[in-house]
Amino acid sequence: MIVTPMEASHDTDELTRRVDALRQAPLFAELEEESLQRIAREMREVLIPAGSLLIEAGTKGSGMFVLEEGTVVVHRRGLDAIELGPGEVVGELALLLRDEARTARVQAKTPVRCLALDRQSFRQMMEAEPQLAISLLESAVEKLAELRPPP
Repeated sequence: MIVTPMEASHDTDELTRRVDALRQAPLFAELEEESLQRIAREMREVLIPAGSLLIEAGTKGSGMFVLEEGTVVVHRRGLDAIELGPGEVVGELALLLRDEARTARVQAKTPVRCLALDRQSFRQMMEAEPQLAISLLESAVEKLAELRPPP
């Protein structure tokens, strides 16, 4: 896994690419341009080779990931595996749950480029961006409902 921070100069092309990636994710769709730029500056680019694990179920969650390129397979306890691609977000549930444990295993099916936000930056963004907090809670409730076994 290769992690690349955004340079202090905040290269305009790089910032634009990151903002465009965030815009693809429904979680960030309602945010204003200024908010997207602030979040994009805090995120780190992560490159994951095909076959590598991005998230292991049951481990402590340290960040969330916005998929920019490539495909991952999500293995959820007791459910069929699903494939996710650009514009999808993984890892955010562990940052919201009290026990911080990951709820799924996420593995790169193809080489993946994603943007990562660590726990501390995530907390700061939630405080600074109320709309992000609302969107994230809505998304989390939907995902948690999917994890519940059928009656």
